Amino acid sequence: MSADDYTEEEQTHDVWPDVWPAFLAFQAMSTQWRTSMGGVTGLDYNVLPWLMKLHGVEDEATALNDIRVMECTALKIIHKGA
Repeated sequence: MSADDYTEEEQTHDVWPDVWPAFLAFQAMSTQWRTSMGGVTGLDYNVLPWLMKLHGVEDEATALNDIRVMECTALKIIHKGA
């Protein structure tokens, strides 16, 4: 699927300013999904500390919780049709 498969409303999401650095790290993790025979299982957290530093995340513990919420939501969307 591509962005063209979605309406403009489905492509646009507001991100609260306090979550923005965590969102940037999550977005950069887009190539770090772990997969198995059953499909996507979650993010590979090994690169996460480096990405948090790169995107200026100051409170890593809070950002990790925010990223896990985004990951959980993404997994629900990914596996929705499964």
